[in-house]
Amino acid sequence: MRLLIMGPPGAGKGTQAVDLATSIGGAHISTGDMFRENLANQTELGKLAQSYMDAGQYVPDEVTNGMVRDRLAQPDAAAFVLDGYPRTADQVAELDDILASMGAKLDGVISLVVADREELVQRMIKRAETSGRADDTEEVIRKRQDVYDAETAALVPIYAERGILHEVDGIGSIDEVAARIAGVVETLQTAAKA
Repeated sequence: MRLLIMGPPGAGKGTQAVDLATSIGGAHISTGDMFRENLANQTELGKLAQSYMDAGQYVPDEVTNGMVRDRLAQPDAAAFVLDGYPRTADQVAELDDILASMGAKLDGVISLVVADREELVQRMIKRAETSGRADDTEEVIRKRQDVYDAETAALVPIYAERGILHEVDGIGSIDEVAARIAGVVETLQTAAKA
């Protein structure tokens, strides 16, 4: 199974993606984790990514696309949950190309929906306080919400048109949201067997 999980910053994508990857026996592929790993190792990519992340901006496509292409080629990525990619319509086209070159396609896109933007901002501020993530200032958090609305939210109709979008209410406990996602996955697995 090849899945994409998306939703605005603070919707709980990362938390849900880890458990979802485990449940499908696949790799959790997070561009944020890839960037942070490069930051920790002070690679050139990490330094470049840091300058964009500190400003609340997305890292340029050519950098991200190369990382994702390399990661999806690894043996453990036969099944996967993508988290944080694609973020733009251009990246959707790039992902389509990457998967087509592998003879694969996305089985489903799970979109976590959180209508109350202020709840997302407060979630992320709380996360910043508990995790010590220096890039999570309120100003940067609000900027990320704006960037999501301007760029990534536009992917929802693309995947809806393909018939693979599944919207899931992102409000509730981690377990409640996970149960909703599990219901979607069960539906996808049933459809794949039919």
